[in-house]
Amino acid sequence: MKSPFMNLKSFTTLGCALAVSFFSVPALADDTDSQINDGRRIYIAADFERYAPRTALEMLQQVPGFVIREQIQERGLGQATGNVLINGQRMSGKSNEVIGELGRIPVKNVVRIEIVDASTLDVSGLSGQVANVIVKAERINGAYAWRPEFRPYNTDPRLSNFEVSAGGHTGRVEYSLGLDNHSGHGGADGPTVVRNAQGDVIEYRDDQWKSRFNQPRLSGRFVINDLGDSVANINVLYRQIFEHFSEDGTRSGPEMVDRRRELRGDADGYNYELGADYEFPWGPGRLKLIGLTRAMHVESSNQVHMFYADDRPVTGNRFDRTSDESEHIARAEYRLVRDGGEWQFSSEAAFNQLDSTASLFQLQDGQFQPVQLAGATAVVEEKRMEIMAGYNRHLRDNLTLQVNAGGEYSRLEQVGADGMTRHFRRPKGSVSLAWQLSSDTDANIRLQRRVGQLNFFDFLSSVNLNDNVRNSANPNLRPPQLWELESELSTKIGEMGTTTLRAYVHRIDDIVDIIPIGDDGESPGNIDHAWRYGVEWKNTFELASLGWEGGRVDTRFIWQDSRVEDPLTGETRPISRSLENLASIVLRSDPPGSDWGWGMNASYVYEARNVRLTEQGRFWEGPVWASAYLEHRGVFGHTVRATLGNLLGARSMWDRTVYEGRRTDPIAFVEERDRRIGPIFTLSIQGTF
Repeated sequence: MKSPFMNLKSFTTLGCALAVSFFSVPALADDTDSQINDGRRIYIAADFERYAPRTALEMLQQVPGFVIREQIQERGLGQATGNVLINGQRMSGKSNEVIGELGRIPVKNVVRIEIVDASTLDVSGLSGQVANVIVKAERINGAYAWRPEFRPYNTDPRLSNFEVSAGGHTGRVEYSLGLDNHSGHGGADGPTVVRNAQGDVIEYRDDQWKSRFNQPRLSGRFVINDLGDSVANINVLYRQIFEHFSEDGTRSGPEMVDRRRELRGDADGYNYELGADYEFPWGPGRLKLIGLTRAMHVESSNQVHMFYADDRPVTGNRFDRTSDESEHIARAEYRLVRDGGEWQFSSEAAFNQLDSTASLFQLQDGQFQPVQLAGATAVVEEKRMEIMAGYNRHLRDNLTLQVNAGGEYSRLEQVGADGMTRHFRRPKGSVSLAWQLSSDTDANIRLQRRVGQLNFFDFLSSVNLNDNVRNSANPNLRPPQLWELESELSTKIGEMGTTTLRAYVHRIDDIVDIIPIGDDGESPGNIDHAWRYGVEWKNTFELASLGWEGGRVDTRFIWQDSRVEDPLTGETRPISRSLENLASIVLRSDPPGSDWGWGMNASYVYEARNVRLTEQGRFWEGPVWASAYLEHRGVFGHTVRATLGNLLGARSMWDRTVYEGRRTDPIAFVEERDRRIGPIFTLSIQGTF
């Protein structure tokens, strides 16, 4: 069923009204929360005092109208993505990325936050509004937080979610260190009704599942200063991985023996990353050398048992996998200013590898016996070279052009599982224009050609025991290539706040979706091309102008559509599990001069159906998530917040249609799941030292 929440007509009307408002709203006094300097909006710690932030990340999250975009996991390091920099630089990391680093920087070490247009920076690859967080460690400062969570149903208390970070300097080295555990507990319970093609009930299910994971992580960033015109950075990360999932349920129905089902899943492992860069003068410009190495080791096991009421033998299956992933990158970037513009040249070499061993077992006479699973064990490798050149210059005082062009060569090799070796040459690049219409309004447009990253696990056979789904091996996968056209218009509405409208159109060649393999198999594979297009509108409204001192509302809306030709039927449909609608609203009140604050939020996300060769369906949790909090910022020097989540009773739902063979065959059954999640209570205690 198509969501009634939003549609193209309403978004078109909304976008037109917004565009008119950009030019029809009179310029009011400057927002008291920022300063304008050479087209940059500048914020300092005092501008966020009423929110009592503890880290640089908490400061950035309160910048009016700014929504953090996490960096895209590019092939290798590639050009910069996302929209956040630290001291005008990107981090030489992937697992250890800029958002995590901001969460480790105490607010006392933040000099200012600059919201600027990406074209004014010396970092190629960025577009639109970018946050440049300027930090400097004068002395040792730190922050810590503990966030226990409690749920009344299905879930054990989560007591291990914590963060401790410190930053300072010693000699010529500035550093930030962090120890945290981003843990999570979840669970739900409820009925599932299974019907045949005629709508008759053929099975009732009642299940309860719970999950928990812990990922304790130690990380650090070291900046070596006082090297003359040179600067060096070192980033390190080590993380442990512990995950557990269980689901217990009953099965019953007409002409069916009552059954009890148990599913268990465990995963343990670790990953590490080491990245470093060194920038120095060389000839007429500056040269930056970057190196990165990272690896991950995970051992996982999933097994399911079925117990029957008539005492027949227990049945079951088990799927085990041990995987080792690694990536090694060497990159060089060179910048020089010449003839009124800035040239940027880069080259990169990368080596990626997945070494995975997997086995499938079936329970026979009380023992798990191996079952043949072709294509489950193999080594997948990719060697890649990239060369890019860019040029950035001001066409006018308020108009900036940025151009990047180049390409990459890659060699994909699979050893085992019908392996093969293939070679690819792909063009890459972008062209963007940034136009400062006034001191309050910026516009930019960008056309980019980029190459996407493959998931090496998609090359191999795998089994999902919970959903009874199997992927065949597919050594013929190709990296997708994308043409992306995006435009953004951002403006201040005087003291009222800020508003930003972004529109985009993406063409995706060789998109990865589920395709037929052989006579009856299916697996992730390439479809010729697809389209994705949409509109995003985000706003921050300060309510002081309406008489509500300390009141603020943040809203975000996305409408998106997509089109791809189904590889089985030839019909046009949305891309599997692609976003269609998103809406969120956040209201908070931080009265001046008070240590009390409160807030509420609600969000709605709607995705397209997940389409496989043998089934289709939509799994989602909602429809609306809502929460409210109350906090006090002076509890023995700490900020204490109590949050009650899932106020509107969001549930875990799955509508699934399974066919007798492929989707061109008759329907075998329809599965309707509706599970309770329940309220979520979180206590947050934050402090600094």
